[in-house]
Amino acid sequence: MRTPHHLDAHPRPNPYEELAALDDGPLEETPLDEFLTEERDAGAEDAWAPPDHRRGGKRRRKNRFAGLPLAVKAVVGLVVLASFAALGDRWAVLYAEHRAADTLKDRLDLAAAPEVEIGGFPFLTQLADKRLDSVKVTVPDVAADRVSLAKVSATAHDVTLNADGLTSVRGAHVPRFDGDVQLTFADLNRELGASQVKFTGEGRDRVRANGTLPVAGHNLRLRAEARIRRQGERGIATEIGKMRLDIGDLATYRPGTRASEGLHLTPKGTADLARETRKAKALLSVPAIVQRMGVPEATVREALADDGKLAELTGSPRFARQAAGLNLIDLALENPDVMRRLGLDPNLLDSLSGLTRPVLADRLSLAFELPEPDQGDVRLQDVRVEEDGIRVRVSGSGLTVGR
Repeated sequence: MRTPHHLDAHPRPNPYEELAALDDGPLEETPLDEFLTEERDAGAEDAWAPPDHRRGGKRRRKNRFAGLPLAVKAVVGLVVLASFAALGDRWAVLYAEHRAADTLKDRLDLAAAPEVEIGGFPFLTQLADKRLDSVKVTVPDVAADRVSLAKVSATAHDVTLNADGLTSVRGAHVPRFDGDVQLTFADLNRELGASQVKFTGEGRDRVRANGTLPVAGHNLRLRAEARIRRQGERGIATEIGKMRLDIGDLATYRPGTRASEGLHLTPKGTADLARETRKAKALLSVPAIVQRMGVPEATVREALADDGKLAELTGSPRFARQAAGLNLIDLALENPDVMRRLGLDPNLLDSLSGLTRPVLADRLSLAFELPEPDQGDVRLQDVRVEEDGIRVRVSGSGLTVGR
């Protein structure tokens, strides 16, 4: 049997109750407790939400602009208005330039519309005053006699308009203008030289021509010099000089009637007479040639009979000078066999006789004249040869365009 438990008459005290008995009441509230309590209360009242950056950014920008001084706002507004006004002014200039280019193309019968550039700013103010500070017109590829001018450029100053607005300009008065006329060597080579003669500048007023010229089936080397000069007040012309055609290294032809002109043997050609007996005897066997050379008949007879005497005669400096001064053109038709023995084609010599100075000069000459206006004056101021071509300065006054 279990032994029964005995209950104590005096039970043990509860320890928690003893601790509670030690409590003297609520403690005095500290500042820290007050701070923590306020933080908890604030957090409890406002529920958390994600930040709205977009709306906040707008507010910041708006607030910043609103905070600017009134003077700054006025300046910004003026700048914006001025920008729109300048844009409109430039549009009006482009429109006016386009209309002017089309009008000039039609009235001058040009292949392409010229370039028109209206100077001065603002344009609309000038248009209201019916006066333009400057107008520059550039026309490419203008036909002038036998060649095309690469570019004609002119700038008109203080132009007075006859107009009722931007779209109703009836004419203009040009008190004065200046410009340039340019002719390139590339155009000269293409239109005058026909790819066989090349033109290059030489000095301030000279142009050199070098190339080949086909004559009677032979390509002869051509050399000439053209002097560019003014012709009157509105034209330019060329004076061709120092023309020569080289037949290999045997002879040279210079058109003209002077003693130094005509067809003459070169120094190499006369030297060949001393080395080649056949050529020397062929030349000395013609009395007309001997007479023109001034060689005594007795000396000629001895030379034809004795090769040693012949070499002595043809090798002398005097004979070389006499042979070089002989104009073979005069003797070609009467003595074709002699020309053949010297290595010259009689047909070529016959064709050369027709190549006079005017005929050759016409192939190389350049001339053009500025058109004479119905009103006003146009003049050439200067003609100059530059590296890439010929440039002519022009000026004018009192011109009227349209009505």
